[in-house]
Amino acid sequence: MIRDIMKYSEKISNRLNNLLEKTYDAEKGYKLGAEKVENPSIKRFLENKIEQRYNFGHQLKSEILAYGELPEKGGSLKGDLHRTWMNLTATLSSNEDETILNEVERGEKSFVEEYDEILKDKDMVLAPSTENLLIAQRNSVQSSLNTAKVYQEMVS
Repeated sequence: MIRDIMKYSEKISNRLNNLLEKTYDAEKGYKLGAEKVENPSIKRFLENKIEQRYNFGHQLKSEILAYGELPEKGGSLKGDLHRTWMNLTATLSSNEDETILNEVERGEKSFVEEYDEILKDKDMVLAPSTENLLIAQRNSVQSSLNTAKVYQEMVS
């Protein structure tokens, strides 16, 4: 019984740690994007997302610790490669703002899918605090995705 509880906690923590790693990657990506964009409104949007992801990270760390596991400490190699790609494509593009927003949209869609997978996983019964946190964060990411699309239409 205790072994099952430990495996359950570890499984949830692993999923939350994957989200945390992506959160770190997104925060770094937004920082890169905010440095590159020209439009002041888009820059503010990206700076708000930096703060949002910083807060998401702390919330996820708290949940992971509540399950008795240790949170990840940094981003992923995949995230580093993605930021390098963003840097290169923005440099080569005639419209950096549009390129950055395309990458924001792609990243946010991936994030929403990740949240949905966790929330719909029938093999995991999440604690109410975890489920509420994930729903709130997912909805915030969806809102960011919608805002990014509006900005995309402005710069296209």
